[in-house]
Amino acid sequence: MFGPDKCGATNKVHFILKHKNPKSGEYIEHHLKYPPSVPSDKLTHVYTAILKPDNEVSILIDGDEKKKASFLSAEDFEPPLIPSKTIPDPDDKKPEDWDERAKIPDPDAVKPENWDEDAPMEIEDEEAVKPEGWLDDEPDEIDDPEATKPEDWDDEEDGEWEAPKIENPKCEIAPGCGEWKRPMKRNPAYKGKWSPPLIDNPSYRGIWKPQEIPNPSYFELEKPDFDPIAAIGIEIWTMQDGILFDNILIAKNDKVAESYRETTWKPKFEVEKEKQKAEDEAADSARLAGFQRKVFDVLYKVADTPFLSKYKHQILDLIEHAETQPNLTIGVLVSIVVIILTIFFKLIFGGKKQPRVEKKPEVAETSNGEGSSGEKAEEAEKEEAAAAPRRRRRDN
Repeated sequence: MFGPDKCGATNKVHFILKHKNPKSGEYIEHHLKYPPSVPSDKLTHVYTAILKPDNEVSILIDGDEKKKASFLSAEDFEPPLIPSKTIPDPDDKKPEDWDERAKIPDPDAVKPENWDEDAPMEIEDEEAVKPEGWLDDEPDEIDDPEATKPEDWDDEEDGEWEAPKIENPKCEIAPGCGEWKRPMKRNPAYKGKWSPPLIDNPSYRGIWKPQEIPNPSYFELEKPDFDPIAAIGIEIWTMQDGILFDNILIAKNDKVAESYRETTWKPKFEVEKEKQKAEDEAADSARLAGFQRKVFDVLYKVADTPFLSKYKHQILDLIEHAETQPNLTIGVLVSIVVIILTIFFKLIFGGKKQPRVEKKPEVAETSNGEGSSGEKAEEAEKEEAAAAPRRRRRDN
């Protein structure tokens, strides 16, 4: 049997053969160990098994070798084609006094006097106090006061009608209803059932095994003795559709299989691969468009928050610009995050500016207590010059 098998946890390319034991005449089924896995895509693949004269088998998938094994190696097939030289004696019996226990309970151990095996694992918490407002006389559920008996209800056929139960609304505002009971807590005196500690068994003799005897079915093999291929059988067990297969080839030269693979399978595979790539790109584009639509919906909601009202027009411009060029979505997200962080840090670290205290110039008193108009004008010009910000010079 040769071919892919992918079902549930099984995922491997089988290579199974039946070989006749020359001594017993029995046909034994041998499975290739650690076979390669089946490709996980939906493309057409070609599987090749090459049986070589040097007792090797090569498993190829799409022309690439995935597994190499030897028919005569016990490491490559289960069970091996060549049986083991010895087998366990089927008539050997384990002696009655054979002790396989590595550890035994200490016969000299004694249970401590203060070990109480009857102590429960949990006890009532005596320090617990019933919460204030607990409604002892109120049930957890009450009859639904709004429920009415259906008009087509027949007491004789349907039994006595009872209103459905609803949660007691009084219990929703109270700490609890019904009979209050103290909660349980772990019993510090609990120790459980006592058992003596284990010690090394002085009579331990190990795990018993039957003695080995020569294998009557053992034989030596220089080359597998395969029966000739007389027919091809196809075994299919599946719960999925869309499985196609064709071009089954048996040849004596692997070059014939290679040529057939390159001229028949390869062109089909390349077309399928390009088609699959286009479908994947279209699916990725649709997923990306859906994701971007959700992102823009969120951004519009962010722009409407009162917190960002001062910058709403800037944010809307960025969003509208990104919608026309979807590849700018990440940049727009970064820009809006920068705006939000800028406002946030201004609120936290900006603080309030200290009001400027201006020192009033002293005015020389006149006979009527007022300075001259010329001095006032001069002082006003000085104040304006001091208050005006300095312009940064631009060097061309």
